[in-house]
Amino acid sequence: MRLGSIILFVAFCSFTAYYVYEPIPEEIEERWKLMLTNSFFRSLSHLADISELLGLKDYMGVMYFITLLEKIAPVSDEHVKVTEEKFDGVEVVLYQPKHRGSDTDLRRAIIYLHGGGWCLGSSRMSPYDLLARKVVTELDAVVLSVEYRLAPAHHFPIPYEDVYRVVKHFLQKGVLAQYYVHPGRIAVSGDSAGGNLAAAVTQQLQKEPTQQIQLKAQALIYPVLQALDLYTPSYQQNQYMPILPRTLMVRFWSEYFTSDKAFFRAMMANTHNNPESSSLLKFVNWSAFLPETYHRKYNYSAPAVTEGTVAMDGPSRSLADPRASPLLVPDAALRSLPKAYILTCEYDVLRDDGIMYATRLRAAGVEVTHEHYDTGFHGALMFTVWPTDFLIARRMTDNYIKWLKENL
Repeated sequence: MRLGSIILFVAFCSFTAYYVYEPIPEEIEERWKLMLTNSFFRSLSHLADISELLGLKDYMGVMYFITLLEKIAPVSDEHVKVTEEKFDGVEVVLYQPKHRGSDTDLRRAIIYLHGGGWCLGSSRMSPYDLLARKVVTELDAVVLSVEYRLAPAHHFPIPYEDVYRVVKHFLQKGVLAQYYVHPGRIAVSGDSAGGNLAAAVTQQLQKEPTQQIQLKAQALIYPVLQALDLYTPSYQQNQYMPILPRTLMVRFWSEYFTSDKAFFRAMMANTHNNPESSSLLKFVNWSAFLPETYHRKYNYSAPAVTEGTVAMDGPSRSLADPRASPLLVPDAALRSLPKAYILTCEYDVLRDDGIMYATRLRAAGVEVTHEHYDTGFHGALMFTVWPTDFLIARRMTDNYIKWLKENL
């Protein structure tokens, strides 16, 4: 009996070690912590697949548990006043410094858009709450965190439109005066899908001839910027990397546009482009916009163009919309954009999106600070809460706030 128990215990430990262990690059710090963290994400993803297969709950409905797990009720503390409001019908969480100088002192403001592939995430998650409080206290700034509606219940362009309405509402003289915000010191920022929304909103605002107050800066943290080519070198190199494997990112894109599984399969095969979107592939040609060092061992091959039913439906037509893929705008549309901070990570499928955008913005004459983390992985900035607190998250946060302090 005792021997049998020992055998079972050893077998359990061996299976656990086998399941947790992943071939993560040696360069990444705290590798075992990342393996343990990702084992939870993988387990939930497997559960989501099974649930969807059995018809119990759709994949994103199960994955939303991640959001619920970290969701909190933001409350004021001795330094920060927190209120939950609605701007033009959209929920926002507003963070303001409690102590202020004279009535003539105006503050910076950051409009922050959370990540989560447009399907997950919330401004009320503890990592975003912590980041907002740190920005408020260190910059004496107002932080406006947007609770935009999520796919798949609300497909594109609804999440984008929610964000755009909030930004337009906030950038009114009367509203800014209400919160003691300087109209010339406002930035929009976001991580991952939030970076996508931040870049898209910045572009669209510049096209508004009646928009009197413009953004001074855009800060994009490992942003997702294009859906035309899902086989860039970073998509291939990091297709199995935590926390965002290629399959999950492609699923996010697919769910953002439609719940049609045929479209997801086409995106997985990189055969989702139609004649309309194919004419824009020149703007995401990584052989032209990626520095040689990021080409690695990969050779450029233009994505296939399909004229069948899948390629010509509504979701596929959205591929050509720059509000979904900000990399698709022509060079002339980039020239008037505000200065940019772009953070990218080596071990991230989205690495090349950010680098290509930095290259194109610089070529258009925009001031760009590109901060690349050679040991970074997707989502790292948000891993600030025990037990998933990473040293790299602290460095990223400090450098991000330092840039805002110097440029806003």
